[in-house]
Amino acid sequence: MNRAQQAIQKTEDGLILNLHIQAGASRDEITGLHGQRVKIRIKAPAVDGKANRALIRFLAMKFAVPIRQVTLVNGEHKREKKVKITQPGQIPDPINYVTRI
Repeated sequence: MNRAQQAIQKTEDGLILNLHIQAGASRDEITGLHGQRVKIRIKAPAVDGKANRALIRFLAMKFAVPIRQVTLVNGEHKREKKVKITQPGQIPDPINYVTRI
């Protein structure tokens, strides 16, 4: 299994993303692979769940789904997180690029 396959897994109803989050960044963006995870930079600070909420909103926008279709599976208090996207409406370009590696 290569790095992209470990970072992004397809399921019957969507995708599981293994993420590395950098909170408190200058902007929200998907930057590519960080080891065996997709790196995402989030402006919100890692305080009181603000970064997690911002991450979920950001992913919902990028994958064109309602917020309820983005689930934080684990890693609530860590940089390394696992998120499920159910029935993505689109796949953002940085994710498309990662899956072609």
